[in-house]
Amino acid sequence: MFKVSAVAMLLPLVGALNMMVATNLAQAAGMKRTITMVAVEAKGGTTTDKEPFPTATLPEGKGYELEAPNAEGRWEVSTYRWDPNQIIVNQGDEVTLEILSVNGAEHPSAIDGYDISFTVKRGQLTTVAFTADKAGVFELRCGTH
Repeated sequence: MFKVSAVAMLLPLVGALNMMVATNLAQAAGMKRTITMVAVEAKGGTTTDKEPFPTATLPEGKGYELEAPNAEGRWEVSTYRWDPNQIIVNQGDEVTLEILSVNGAEHPSAIDGYDISFTVKRGQLTTVAFTADKAGVFELRCGTH
């Protein structure tokens, strides 16, 4: 899961110092930002003779997977993540995400709150461009995880 936050650029103008800060922030709004990301799945596993299988369930919808022990007693845990897992941009910024997938053949994905969907494929660079025209927190979701 990945969060994109578009921050509003409105500041009260009180005194010369605030005027200077507001001027600098206004110049930052509308910047072109390219963010390099990686979509990766971390895995680990062992056997029940070395470690007992966890009894607690993992939260759903967070990209976590826990595979029960097989016939030989081997169990695995994995998680899928976007790295970085959070970016912050200013409202009005032109944002380009360059995403490289490391694990899994493909991951159909979307950015909640924006009408943006795309598929990230292993070994390929996926480019997603949009203008952060809304303030708020927006999740980048993988439809598989």
